[in-house]
Amino acid sequence: DMKLGDAQILFELDGKVEKFDVEITKIDMDHEDTNKSFVIKVTDPRLLSATGGIVQGMSGSPVIQDGKVVGAVTHVFVQDSSTGYGIFIETMLKQ
Repeated sequence: DMKLGDAQILFELDGKVEKFDVEITKIDMDHEDTNKSFVIKVTDPRLLSATGGIVQGMSGSPVIQDGKVVGAVTHVFVQDSSTGYGIFIETMLKQ
């Protein structure tokens, strides 16, 4: 059910779990590394201001789209911390 476009991640900031806006910019159904199945870009200005994007400890944060958990954050792009990879929820459930 995942598609390109708006989504959210759940992340604890200042002791409270909140939703932050991201965009799913690429989906790769056949990536050989299942931990890099899709790409997200943090678009939420508050999260960007607080963390600069995806940071250590954010791995495993749920990615939600259209009210459904579609995956989780796995890696950050070293060259652009506002962007990172995710793993599909289906892959997580199979493992």
